[in-house]
Amino acid sequence: MKRIFLLICFLQTAFVFSQTKKIVIENSEIQYVDEKKYAGATVLLGNVQISHDGIRLTCQKAFYFKEKNFFKAIGKVLIKQGDTITQTSDYADYDANSKQALSFGNVVLRDPTMTLTTDTLHFDRLNQKLYYRSYATIRDQTNTLNSKNGNYYLETKKFTATTRVTVVNPEHNLESNHLDYYTNTGLTYLYGPSTITNTENKNKIYCERGFYNTKTDVSHFVKNAKLFLKERTIEGDSLYYDKKRGFASATNNIEVIDTVQNFVTRGNYAEIFELKDSLFVVKRAVAISIVDKDSMFVHGDTLLVTGKPEKRVIRTYHNVKIFKSDLQGKCDSIHTNQETGLTRMFKKPVLWSEGNQITGDTIHLISNVETEKLDSLKVLNNSFIVSKDSISNEDFNQIKGRNMFGKFEKNKLRTLLVKGNAESVYFNRNEETLELETITKEISSNILFTLDKGQIETIKYLKKSDGKTYPPSMLPDDVKRLKGFIWREDEQPKTKEDIFLKDNPIDNPSEKDIKVKKPIAIIEEQKSLKN
Repeated sequence: MKRIFLLICFLQTAFVFSQTKKIVIENSEIQYVDEKKYAGATVLLGNVQISHDGIRLTCQKAFYFKEKNFFKAIGKVLIKQGDTITQTSDYADYDANSKQALSFGNVVLRDPTMTLTTDTLHFDRLNQKLYYRSYATIRDQTNTLNSKNGNYYLETKKFTATTRVTVVNPEHNLESNHLDYYTNTGLTYLYGPSTITNTENKNKIYCERGFYNTKTDVSHFVKNAKLFLKERTIEGDSLYYDKKRGFASATNNIEVIDTVQNFVTRGNYAEIFELKDSLFVVKRAVAISIVDKDSMFVHGDTLLVTGKPEKRVIRTYHNVKIFKSDLQGKCDSIHTNQETGLTRMFKKPVLWSEGNQITGDTIHLISNVETEKLDSLKVLNNSFIVSKDSISNEDFNQIKGRNMFGKFEKNKLRTLLVKGNAESVYFNRNEETLELETITKEISSNILFTLDKGQIETIKYLKKSDGKTYPPSMLPDDVKRLKGFIWREDEQPKTKEDIFLKDNPIDNPSEKDIKVKKPIAIIEEQKSLKN
């Protein structure tokens, strides 16, 4: 068995050597041998032409080592492979046994899709691969590629370029340390830190892994992706960008920075329409703005930013929550116009400021555009302010009216004007003992309050008032709570992480829930009456 195995190996080896073709000398004007000077070589001079297994080589002078099946060409070297590959150089070495060529000195290689120029080029004919280790330039119909090291695979038309790589065309400049580039399609696959710069508007893309179509300007990046537009910077785990359409989408851990308005948007999915100046964010969407050197976080199911920087509008829809260190809020939707500084809250809006709970049909917050500080407050229709008593958890100071208008000083609510059907209930405590002494209820058309640290400091009735003060033991139940009173502290976001918490469905029961629960309450009431 061992002998048979050795015989097979011998036959295979003999077969391989029998397949190794010899170099054929087709022409030379002069041939001679000088063993002393050129041992083992035949010297060929003048219009030298050779062929070997599908390639033809011409040059001015050559040394042919027949025993080694090796050829050294000098002067105006031209190598042709089939009808598609041509290469010129000053010098070339060709090993016919291994089908390896080494060209050096003004090397230029051409195929139907590109032209390569370098100083030294290796040609592996067995694997149809070209490679260089000391800089080369590749030009095709669209781009010019430069790199220090690179491999070119003739069958797939693919360059693998490493170290100081650039791809340049009239519209873009790409820099990388590792990429694959296909000369027939213009497709580029990026590995490692890479930057693409738009030569017209200086927009930039950075990534550490991605894909870029140099012909269509479509790109997709999947590692540390950043898109630097004129007025925005977009980051995300995954980033898609179509430059011609002006469209980008980002997925997971997104951060969009408005470099003009000092405004940040975050979420887990975003779409940016560059030509329309609009941004759409969902999945843990949150808008972050700076108000009086403090960050305000606004979260909702959907966040839409539209308009140019000087006229930017931010809309947040459904399950909106607001957190700022000294101001929190909640509503169904919110609309902010950065040009006017007006923020409008809709559908069951509520604000919490320094222990005060503010509700109404609609709430407006107005900021000073120049100072970026809160300036004023409007609560329109069914306005109501509640603050918990300093001692008792069951007692609440209350102010209600048709509309309320407040002014902020140093970002704190300082004055509050209640206009139309104004009512107030206030629990008066001894300043020293903190004992509850009286409860005052007032009714007037308009009431002006001043506040200090969230507590009522002075009260001014702008029109005739009707009021009454009660001792605690004689306070009627219908006075203790004004009509429409509701305490919503459980809904208040206490930290910026709380804005992402989903509300308990019990807090906002549906009509179906109400219909089911109402009969049960009636039954329980009837049972208690019987007892």
